[in-house]
Amino acid sequence: MTDCLFCKIGRKEIPSKLVHEDPDIFAFEDIQPQAPVHILLCPRKHLISLTDASAEDAAMLGKLQLIAAQIAKERKLTDGYRTVFNNGGRAGQSVFHLHLHLLGGRDFRWPPG
Repeated sequence: MTDCLFCKIGRKEIPSKLVHEDPDIFAFEDIQPQAPVHILLCPRKHLISLTDASAEDAAMLGKLQLIAAQIAKERKLTDGYRTVFNNGGRAGQSVFHLHLHLLGGRDFRWPPG
């Protein structure tokens, strides 16, 4: 998709603070962080949300979580962190390109929201 904000970030058409990039996934710091550590992890493949993923995306979805864990370790989030997919506007998704939030560095409540 040519006009997607996150696709443009992935293609480096829009500057960001990249923290990870490989052929399948890129990750960058959120510009409106909701925690001291707030990283967005995106597949390079444009999917609107988790609802649009298929069985062929299973490895990429697992890789998103594993890279989130790697970044959490690098950021020394040893006392805990949260990973979140928001799917659809009612769930808080504001950019319609599948992305995983990595949040850490503060206490979180349950249930969220």
